[in-house]
Amino acid sequence: MFGLSFWQAALAIVLGTGLGSISQGVLSARGPSHGVPQMVLSRLGFGYWGNALPAGLNAITAGIGWFAVNSVSGTFALNTLTHGHLPKWLCLVIIVVAQIVIAFFGHNLVQAFERYAFPVLAIIFVIATIVIFSKASPGAGTHAGGIGGFLLTFGAAYGYAVGWNPYASDYTRYFPPETSKRAIALWSGLGLFVSCVILELAGAASATIGSAGAALGDPTGSFTGHLPTVLADFTLLAIALGAIAANVLNIYSGALSFVAMGIRLPLALRRAITALVFGVIGFIVALTGLHDAGAKYENFLLIIAYWIAPWLAVVFCNQWLRRGHDDESLLFNTKYTNWAGPVSMLVGMGVSIWLFSNQTEYVGVVPSHYPSVGDITFEVGFVITAVIYLTWHYFSRAGTPADQRG
Repeated sequence: MFGLSFWQAALAIVLGTGLGSISQGVLSARGPSHGVPQMVLSRLGFGYWGNALPAGLNAITAGIGWFAVNSVSGTFALNTLTHGHLPKWLCLVIIVVAQIVIAFFGHNLVQAFERYAFPVLAIIFVIATIVIFSKASPGAGTHAGGIGGFLLTFGAAYGYAVGWNPYASDYTRYFPPETSKRAIALWSGLGLFVSCVILELAGAASATIGSAGAALGDPTGSFTGHLPTVLADFTLLAIALGAIAANVLNIYSGALSFVAMGIRLPLALRRAITALVFGVIGFIVALTGLHDAGAKYENFLLIIAYWIAPWLAVVFCNQWLRRGHDDESLLFNTKYTNWAGPVSMLVGMGVSIWLFSNQTEYVGVVPSHYPSVGDITFEVGFVITAVIYLTWHYFSRAGTPADQRG
């Protein structure tokens, strides 16, 4: 927990998850009125072709990044469940094949799988969480993490929650346009917040029982090692099923990102490309991630926040500038441009990563000299992007036709 006590980590988890859940609710509320996937709606702030930047990053994040991360957790769970009789590479193959098959057949099968998987996973994780908290020692742990450790935990928690933002309207778009926006925002944001906070607090509580080093080497085994044998086995099975449940959504949303990038292919072919190509690449990435999985997972959560925060800055600034007067024809107008979006996002990402990134793959200029700063990349990236975007439009709006304004 980056040297934090349980209560310090809990505060960082609640704040980071809460911030990502609020934006999830706001974005989800726009789904019914526009009826398009989130990354297609993103074209309003980026232009038709400029939107290839966030849509492309999202396709990679969902189809390869999240696919690999969730596959690794499912692999560890299945390997531990079989007491090592199935080697990790074979467990990974089983998990990946299951995900590809379910995602390939599309939305209806995804919905059916999620509907039946949810109650099973919910019951098992609730029981496991109660047992973990009953054995935890919240007062244990060091207090040496300081503000740097707090910001790293905050950033990782935010990265996990905000990782769902690029898919916010992918499913709420199926609601009728007259559906209450307030209700959609509330339940979308609250559902993300409650589920993430409970499980992340359970993980933090588990760290007060076992050693952090073991958690980094085998996160699932360390978590279930504190549970009675039968419950541990059911929890491991739930983790494996949960990995599959999460990844079929990632693959499906990855296919939708092809639409947002302007690639016009039949739906079945998009699903086939995403499921098979991303599945193979994700498998290779996951295979390399079996070693030191915990540290690599933490890096991934920080990295996805690096690009999603600047993307959100563009989306929210554009939404504020339009004041609800969206011209939906622009979503499919190949001549519509809004270069303020991709330019400000690239600058925001580049400057913030260069200066403030703080994870094992790259340490920025500021934390390399002042480690106590932690990682404030996504906060800085959001602010820089918003300032550039709003400044660009302040000077460019005069004399611009209303239907061309971003």
